[in-house]
Amino acid sequence: MTDTSSLDQEKPTFGHIEGHTLGKDIESSNVDPAEDARIMRKVDYRLIPILSILYSISLIDRTNISVARVAGMALPVAKGGLALTVGTRYSIISLVFFITYIIFELPSNILLRKIGARVHMTAIVLSWGAVMVGMGFVTDWTQLLALRMLLGIFVSAFFPARFPACLFLITCWYTRYETQRRLAAFYGFSLFVSGFSNIIGYGISLLKGTAGLPGWRWIFIVYGALTMALGIIGFFLIVDFPDKATFLSPAELKIVRDRIDADRGDSVPDVLTVRKMFTHLGDFKLWCFGIIFCGSTVGAYAFSFFLPIILGGAGYSVKLSLILSAPPYVFAFMWVFTAAIIADKTHKRGIIIVINSVLCLVGLALMGWGHLIGVRFLGCFLALAGCQANVPAAATYQANNICSHSKRAVGAALLVGWGGVGGIVASLIYRQVDYPLYIPGISGTMAFQVLIIMLVGGLSVYFKRENARADAGEVILEDQPGFRYTI
Repeated sequence: MTDTSSLDQEKPTFGHIEGHTLGKDIESSNVDPAEDARIMRKVDYRLIPILSILYSISLIDRTNISVARVAGMALPVAKGGLALTVGTRYSIISLVFFITYIIFELPSNILLRKIGARVHMTAIVLSWGAVMVGMGFVTDWTQLLALRMLLGIFVSAFFPARFPACLFLITCWYTRYETQRRLAAFYGFSLFVSGFSNIIGYGISLLKGTAGLPGWRWIFIVYGALTMALGIIGFFLIVDFPDKATFLSPAELKIVRDRIDADRGDSVPDVLTVRKMFTHLGDFKLWCFGIIFCGSTVGAYAFSFFLPIILGGAGYSVKLSLILSAPPYVFAFMWVFTAAIIADKTHKRGIIIVINSVLCLVGLALMGWGHLIGVRFLGCFLALAGCQANVPAAATYQANNICSHSKRAVGAALLVGWGGVGGIVASLIYRQVDYPLYIPGISGTMAFQVLIIMLVGGLSVYFKRENARADAGEVILEDQPGFRYTI
């Protein structure tokens, strides 16, 4: 797991943005910097590892359908499979997950704040673990379809189309220029683990014949049981929001809340009402952030669902296609964390997202039109690194440019909703009929990277103009005097 102590090597910035201070600056406070660093390391060790582990297993559970397919689930029913190569069955099973995922994520985020992170997250982890076990006993592809929809309900509450609950919880504990490193550590660890899940899944599939079950069924059963076990452990380890946490002393909690107030002035949660929800949804920036996130998740989900299949189509055996899926994820893990450190140290978000999109574009071009298998495999490294690095980068881009708990709850849900749309798009544009090259899917993913670059460019121009207006005293940004947008 990533060493979270390295996350505190840089001295945090407390609301000081382009010459402006929101709240109390660190130099004028009585907090010993060493004490401040000690408290935040304590938060790191209690918050990041358990969320990373639970998110890792949720990421594996939602995408291990690709491993099960390669391991025999796609075979005809007479041979022990579910005949998933017939028509568009595999694409349908992949995308229905996101329908319930999108519908239930905002209600889940509201419940998260009301009942607390520990109880909420534990319940949903146990629930989706039970659903995963059930997948190991389906007898028809329509039963698997129904369970995938049920899985979407439970996973929507935890992370979503990439981590709504986790994103919401993490951003409530840290200042803006500490956030991306934490999200990168959280997301990067899950990326690293999920990269090896294909190899582990292949190992589990060798249980074929045990208890008379095919190997692909054991993939769901074993991972589902592991998920439920981790859910029970999580009940004792998951921490709550700063206003509810019990693992810090009252004095330590005050320091945490003071530093958040100094950074953005929203350590005290405001109540999310229907009126506030619609007001926040009227902010065009949230929709732009969502579309950027959608473009990032199109590539991320495409690789999760189709990388072993793409490698198999390139001529690799089942065993090699699963084994070779891991190295690109290891490289992506390293790049995700490197990009996050650069972004936090430079206080820049947009340019990092653009660089990642360009990297993804180059990789996709090599994958689609490279003539040698080695060149196409190199493209997998670059494309996966670019799109995966933009997942925490886009989430942080949003988190840095909004204030209040209610807006973060709505923003996180909207972000994840668009991430779910990205999953649906990935499921639809990578069609069985286009196997093995998937040129239409690759082209569509490239188009989304271009859209990301255009949106970031437009937002950068808008943020610079609004910051200048705030400097001139013409406007108060995000209802927080002294707040400035992070470009």
